[in-house]
Amino acid sequence: MADYCLLCSVYLVPRITWSFFSFQHEEAFLCTDCRKKLSKISGKTCENCCRPLDKLSPEFVQNNLCLDCVRWEEDPEWSGILEKNVSIYEYNDFFKDLLSRFKFRGDYVLAKVFAQDIYKITKSFNYDHIVPIPLSEERLLERGFSQAEALIVEAELQPYHALTRIHTEKQSKKSRHERIHIENVFQAVKPVKGKTILLIDDIYTTGSTIRHAAKTLKIAGAKFVVSFTIARG
Repeated sequence: MADYCLLCSVYLVPRITWSFFSFQHEEAFLCTDCRKKLSKISGKTCENCCRPLDKLSPEFVQNNLCLDCVRWEEDPEWSGILEKNVSIYEYNDFFKDLLSRFKFRGDYVLAKVFAQDIYKITKSFNYDHIVPIPLSEERLLERGFSQAEALIVEAELQPYHALTRIHTEKQSKKSRHERIHIENVFQAVKPVKGKTILLIDDIYTTGSTIRHAAKTLKIAGAKFVVSFTIARG
């Protein structure tokens, strides 16, 4: 157990229960107040991308899918590329700040906050390889580590580096149209033929990054591609 909350640095007082002395004990890396600020996705969600549907107007929902996923699936180029995405948390202001510290300010230790969530969720998937969404070499040098790989490693899982990434402008600086229409972002560099792949990334926003990675894997022969992200933007 960490001695202090990784976000606000308050001292963490351990709860002593029988699980504390067993392998069922979960380490705490956030204090109760900070943990409460993480909003878990609940209620009815899009069957494809895990977007909360209760927060959308009815005209943006069709047959248990959000309109974004409807559009992806109506496009012959993208239909069936990604089986589904599962996310845990909503992308609220608190998560945005946490992600900024982890992703852009190099606070690697924050990967531990989500380790147990990732470990539990991935157990519900049937996959052959768990593949992190990679950074380009330039972006990796800039940040110092791959956030997707860090999430996998801290969950004590084994990343399979099936993809490399070509350097492009930061996704956060691109419009939705630019994100969707990027070309040749990823390259498959390890065998995936006939395999079921679980892609891991920190956040799902437009779905473009995940789908471009999934498309590259499918072209390389992957049988199924599903994805897991910590947050759904």
